[in-house]
Amino acid sequence: MSNAALTDLIIKMADDELIQGHRNSEWTGLGPVMEEDIAFSSMAQDKIGHAWALYRILHENLGGEDPDRFAFMRPENAFKCSHLVEMPNGGYDFSLMRHFLFDHAETVRYESLHNSSFEPFQQLSKKIKGELKYHTLHANAFIMQLSKASEEGYARMQTALNDTIALAAGIFEPSAAHEETLIAEKVYPGEKELYHRWLDRIYPVLVKASLNLPDMNTITPVYGGRQGFHTIHLAPLLKEMGEVFNLDTEASW
Repeated sequence: MSNAALTDLIIKMADDELIQGHRNSEWTGLGPVMEEDIAFSSMAQDKIGHAWALYRILHENLGGEDPDRFAFMRPENAFKCSHLVEMPNGGYDFSLMRHFLFDHAETVRYESLHNSSFEPFQQLSKKIKGELKYHTLHANAFIMQLSKASEEGYARMQTALNDTIALAAGIFEPSAAHEETLIAEKVYPGEKELYHRWLDRIYPVLVKASLNLPDMNTITPVYGGRQGFHTIHLAPLLKEMGEVFNLDTEASW
């Protein structure tokens, strides 16, 4: 099994989770209702925990760095997160739609790993199955609630979908160097297959919410993050994330 290909996939997955987790955490104390403060805080903790678990797999199975040092001490161009997770929260409508699109993408990805030839993926995917179910149920419920609440609510959610869909499609940026290897070794089915499974998953929810999925044949996915090319929003977030850790990188906490 190719260590380089596995390492590339793990970093992409973990970096997405880490950055999305921190974006979710920014809603703590700012949610529209107390319930949402708690929900987004809880999901933030879950996602950062998923990232830590993936970094630990990298460390213990593939000779990677200590998870904390790897998370907080890399330069910006060493991160492989998608542009979707880097974007500032903006309004609650944007953050909720990002949550919906990202968590369904995450769910189909982990479902595909239940029978992965890489055993640590199997174990992790089964361990976090319940958390992902809660995340997607939460996203579905609030997408429905806000889209049906009023004309303004519907308009905001449709605009949020239009604004995020190309970014979300970028989650499935293929790897020319490693993807065929991972598919051949039955690690996972590849980004193209996951992309189509994701569309099949989100479409029925959007229909129930009366939201119109843009014609995906006319959408250009936003790629680049997997190759280390990022938006202007990532660097300040990384600085903020690592502020305490970098006060003393050798400290024991």
